[in-house]
Amino acid sequence: MPEKLKDILFPIEKVELFGRVLKEEYPAFDSKKFVNSVCDEKWPERELKEKMRHTTLCLHKFLPENFSEAVAILQAIVPKVTGFEAIVLPDYVEVYGIDYPEISVPALGVLTTCGSSEYGIRPFLNKDLKGTMKYMLAWAGNKDYKVRRFASEGCRPRLPWGMGVPALKKDPSLILPILEKLKDDPEEFVRKSVANNLNDISKDHPELVLDICERWQGNSKNTDWIIKQACRTLLKQGNKRAMLLFGFANPGQMQIENLQFTDLSPKIGDEISFSFNLNLSTKKKQKVRLEYIVHFVKSTGKTSPKVFQMKEVVLPPGVHPVQKKHSFVNMSTRKHFAGKHTFQIVVNGEVKAEETVLLN
Repeated sequence: MPEKLKDILFPIEKVELFGRVLKEEYPAFDSKKFVNSVCDEKWPERELKEKMRHTTLCLHKFLPENFSEAVAILQAIVPKVTGFEAIVLPDYVEVYGIDYPEISVPALGVLTTCGSSEYGIRPFLNKDLKGTMKYMLAWAGNKDYKVRRFASEGCRPRLPWGMGVPALKKDPSLILPILEKLKDDPEEFVRKSVANNLNDISKDHPELVLDICERWQGNSKNTDWIIKQACRTLLKQGNKRAMLLFGFANPGQMQIENLQFTDLSPKIGDEISFSFNLNLSTKKKQKVRLEYIVHFVKSTGKTSPKVFQMKEVVLPPGVHPVQKKHSFVNMSTRKHFAGKHTFQIVVNGEVKAEETVLLN
């Protein structure tokens, strides 16, 4: 069984090392009591975020009560931390620094160089959006790529596992100057964040994102890569404007024929195959995006669709056979439930055929 992330990032040896590093910078730090406080009887069972927050709370007991002094110590040890303590540092600022934004927000810009502050910045965005976003915009021009990436990642409207920022979800206009600064960044790590930010925005403001993508298209290879990633949700939704942006032809002359499944009554844990013919009754080659949707049965008995991409390809007119496997094996990210699962074959954003599979 693969080792869990909580155990990789939070071994006791790293807690001990963290304590030694803190004591070197702050001699009054009681590293032995700190380690004993962190590594209590519940330590092995705690999950990753629980371990992080528990360490933060323990750390507070042994640092100066004065927040400014405590944060100065944390910033001073940044060059010496690379493991779990790197994510504890911004968490400390998030928990104890909300009333000191003039100290906390600049500190998060420093702490992000060893462990990303993208989660720690969220409460400050909610408390003073415009003031905090001024820092984010300035960080977009930082020489350190980790800080530039933080400028985009920290203000994503739908940051996974992050605190929501409703104001940015409703009006992302303060984000856009940051993305403009970073759209041709030399670091892929930064460009990926820009694409993810735009993808987040597209879920609430699709036309705005399409306006940006149309304007950026062709600027460089970097911006072309960004806009393709940024439009991934719109493409999965079959958004016509997004389809045309990337050259996917009108599916009117594209048909799915002879859709067949190897098993229409599989069991949970089985793998099945399906096949069909894609018939292009066109005069020229066409750029084709093939996907299939599975409407999974949930624990409630209702269904929820999931889009799976098969391929993007340029094809000549004629009939093209396609075959695909699909697994009903339970995974950590998806648990299957018995019931009718509808499969839909999608060509350039349009559903062209469907079949129902009864999962047992």
